[in-house]
Amino acid sequence: MSTMPPSTPKPVTEVWRPELTRLPVLTPARRAFRRFSHGLAKTIAGLCLNITVEGIENLPAYGPALLAINHLGDADVAAVIASLPYPPDALSKVELYDLPILGKLIDYYGVIWLHRGQPDRRALRAALDGLADGRVILIAPEGRYSTTGALEEGNDGIVFLATKAHAPVIPIGIIGTENENVYGHLKRFKRAPVQIRVGKMLRLDEQATGRKEALEMGKRMVMKALASLLPERYRGVYS
Repeated sequence: MSTMPPSTPKPVTEVWRPELTRLPVLTPARRAFRRFSHGLAKTIAGLCLNITVEGIENLPAYGPALLAINHLGDADVAAVIASLPYPPDALSKVELYDLPILGKLIDYYGVIWLHRGQPDRRALRAALDGLADGRVILIAPEGRYSTTGALEEGNDGIVFLATKAHAPVIPIGIIGTENENVYGHLKRFKRAPVQIRVGKMLRLDEQATGRKEALEMGKRMVMKALASLLPERYRGVYS
């Protein structure tokens, strides 16, 4: 019998701020800041985490592409970005914008701000524009940190983007970034062991006749591919 705690309802953004949602323009200043942020992420991750990476050869050299990650804790994004050969675009919850200092830095890096739990057509349009521009976009299909410590039900936004833009999905499994593991090691002045596993590229061509069926099939394909990169205890509803 599973001892996994039940997941709580998915969050819904309470404040609607559509003026923030747009595809960031890659100005020379933003490109320079992204390169700096990429290097900073590598430095911080190297100091705080002991990262091993598998399957890096599965990453495309350029976009369009969607990188699908599982979401365990605060260190997820830093660990993944530090492991990538380039700084990606990303979808990020709009609530982070109001964080002191950090929110403005994230905005200056340039993310697509997303309102969770409701149809955010502006965010989807911005992401489609980014894929049309040949960008690589990082997305967490679960839509939040897992409340169970394992995979929760995925959202179908990534499938809509992949099929609409004819862009591949690359699943990336993250192991060991739970807050209690990372911060617990740091309190003992140790680096938490973290694994990043990059899976093979997926093509989500619509194989079903109905739109709803196609989205459901594609979502299950992405989440099962993600689950296959993780140990059994992390697979959750996709065991």
